[in-house]
Amino acid sequence: MNQREQFKRIIKFASSIVAIALQMLLYWYVWMGYYSNNIELPFFRKGNWLMVALYGVLLLFFVHTYGGLKVGYLRKGDLMYSQMLAAVCVNIISYFQICLLDRHFVNVVPLMGMTFVQMLIVVVWVNVFQYIYGRIFPPRKMILVRGERSAFSLMSKINTREDKYDICETVNICAGMGYVYKRIENYDAVIIGDIPSQKRNEIMKYCFERSIRTYMLPKISDIILRGSDDIHLFDSPLLLARNNGFTFEQKVMKRTMDIVISLLILIITSPIMAVTALLIKLSDGGSPIHKQTRLTMDGKEFDVYKFRSMVVDAEKDGIARLAAEGDVRVTPIGKVIRRTRIDELPQLFNILKGEMSLVGPRPERPQIAAEYREYMPEFDYRLKVKGGLTGYAQIYGKYNTTPYDKLKLDLMYIENYSFRMDLKLIMMTLKVLFMKDSTEGIAEGQTTATLEENTWEK
Repeated sequence: MNQREQFKRIIKFASSIVAIALQMLLYWYVWMGYYSNNIELPFFRKGNWLMVALYGVLLLFFVHTYGGLKVGYLRKGDLMYSQMLAAVCVNIISYFQICLLDRHFVNVVPLMGMTFVQMLIVVVWVNVFQYIYGRIFPPRKMILVRGERSAFSLMSKINTREDKYDICETVNICAGMGYVYKRIENYDAVIIGDIPSQKRNEIMKYCFERSIRTYMLPKISDIILRGSDDIHLFDSPLLLARNNGFTFEQKVMKRTMDIVISLLILIITSPIMAVTALLIKLSDGGSPIHKQTRLTMDGKEFDVYKFRSMVVDAEKDGIARLAAEGDVRVTPIGKVIRRTRIDELPQLFNILKGEMSLVGPRPERPQIAAEYREYMPEFDYRLKVKGGLTGYAQIYGKYNTTPYDKLKLDLMYIENYSFRMDLKLIMMTLKVLFMKDSTEGIAEGQTTATLEENTWEK
C-alpha cells in the first residue's frame, strides 16, 4: 500500500485530465459544427480556440468547486452528481455567452444534446476510474482506538464507506499504551476516537515516528488552534488565537455581499415565492409566512421568516421540536418546499434587515439552544457571528447532525473564515439543494438532534 501511495496523485490528475479533455472536445465539436458557423460574426482559428479554452476553464472551476474530481474520495453517485451539476452550470453560462455574441437567443437544442452526451461520458468515466482506483488502492485496514465512551456512532459512519475504510479491530485505551502500540503496528492506519488529550498526543507521536496514517476526531481546542496565526517575533514559535469573531474589514465585506446577492436572489426567485405563497394560502387558508424566534450574534433574538410547511398551530402544545422523519404535521405542499428548500427563501428579508447573513451558523431556537447548553456550554461559541441562511454545517452536515458535530463544523467556519470560503459555500448550496441526506429528519420520538447518550468530547 505504501509503495502505491506515491502514484495516487498522478492517477487522480490523469483521471481529471481525461474528464475535462473529453468534455472540451465535445464542446469543440458542437461549437465548430453548429454555433461558429451560424453566428452573425464567425470566429477565426484563435477565436475558436479561445471559446473552447474559456469553456475548459469554467468547467474546471465548477468541477473543482463541487468536488467532481475527487476520484476515490467521494462515492460514485456523489461524483457523478458533482460532474453533471458542473456541466449543467457551465452549459447554461455558455449558452448566454453565445447569445451575447450573436446578439439574440440562439437554438438551445445542440447544447442540450451535448449535455446529454456529457452525462453519458460522466457515467462511464466515474465507473472506469473508480474501478481502477479501487483495484490499485483497496480499503485501508484500520484500527480504532477508543476511550470509555462508545464509539458505535463513529464506526457506523465510517462503515458506510466500505470502499475506502475497513475497521478491522477496536482497542480500548484502558488496555494500556504498550498493548495499543503493539496492535497499531498491524494496520495501515489508526483512527483515534474520544480519548484524553494526553493519550491522544502520545499515539499521534508514535504514529508520526513510524509514518502511520492517523485519523482523529477534532476537539474544540483543536479547531481553535487551526484558526490561529503564526507569530515569529521570537525564536520560540507562538500561536495567536484572536477569539473575537470577524474583523471589521471582514464584516464590511460580508455585509456588502449579503445585500447584493440577497437582492439578486430575491429578484430571480420572486415568481417562485409568489406562487408558493398562493398555494399555501389556498391549501388551508392559513398564513403563508411562519415566524419563529431564533438566536443570532451575541445571543440576540429575532423573528426568522419561513414559508409555512406545517399545519396551522403545529406547536400548539408550546414544545419546540425539530421535524422528524414522516412528521404528520408537514403538509403536502410543505413536503415539496422543505425538500427543495423553497421554505427558506423569505429569510432573504431577514438578511436585508441585517438580522442574518447569507453564510453562517444556522440560527437555533432559544428553547432548543438552552437544552443543548445544559450539557454543552460551548454551544454558544457559534454566536460570535450572525446566523446564516446557509453555512459550513449545512453543507457538510445534515438536518439531523448532532449538535456537537454542528458546533465543530460551525467553529471551523468561524476560525477559518474568508471571502472565498463564503463564495464557495454559496455555490455548494446549489449542490446540496436536492440531496436527500441534507434534509433527513430526526428519529421519531426525538424533539432535537440530541443523541440519547448525551456524551460529548471535551
